[in-house]
Amino acid sequence: MRMTGLAPLGALAAGGLGVLAIALVATDLSGTGPVVTRYVASGFDHIIPKGLDHILFVLGLFFYSLAWGPLLWQVTAFTLAHTVTLALAATGIVAVPGSVVEPLIALSIVFVAVENILSPGGRRVGRARLLVVFGFGLLHGLGFAAVLSEFGLGDDFLAKLLSFNLGVEIGQLTVIAAAFLLLGLPFGSRPWYRRRIAIPASVAIAAIGLYWFLTRIGIPLVDIPYLS
Repeated sequence: MRMTGLAPLGALAAGGLGVLAIALVATDLSGTGPVVTRYVASGFDHIIPKGLDHILFVLGLFFYSLAWGPLLWQVTAFTLAHTVTLALAATGIVAVPGSVVEPLIALSIVFVAVENILSPGGRRVGRARLLVVFGFGLLHGLGFAAVLSEFGLGDDFLAKLLSFNLGVEIGQLTVIAAAFLLLGLPFGSRPWYRRRIAIPASVAIAAIGLYWFLTRIGIPLVDIPYLS
């Protein structure tokens, strides 16, 4: 089923935010209102406007297929994965240097974009794609954790962790909603959508991801505004 109305956005929101919202409500939030607000805002801010690499990865998921099923499964896999590593890194159980994580995040962007170009799209998403998205989600969770560590956790650890993750998820869904409203809704039913929009966009995403990867491993390249 292609995304021909606003219902798919509701499905994505329900799938992406449901678990986080339930966990947040289940947490004792008495007296933590300002903390929740601050950390939700911080998580959102890390995606929009500061997280261009995460934005491009999410757009890579969007351009794979306009069928809402594949997108929902991909977003769910990505959310579960980055939630796991965000929690593990925030608690100190897992520690990976940013010098390792950041180039791999850039490679994840290249991979999903190239796969978009080579795959036929369609109404289904293969298990291999979901496993890849899940694996890359683990990397992105480590990136989120690096930002969260700058704020510190301390007291109200669980509320802060869940609030930050909720803000990240709201940011991701905002990106998908914007892409759907600007591209999917008006042009998704056109026979040339994939050829003229999805594939060229994926080529651009892959090129930016490759630029980031090369610069993040120390290869000197020309500075590009907003990308360097």
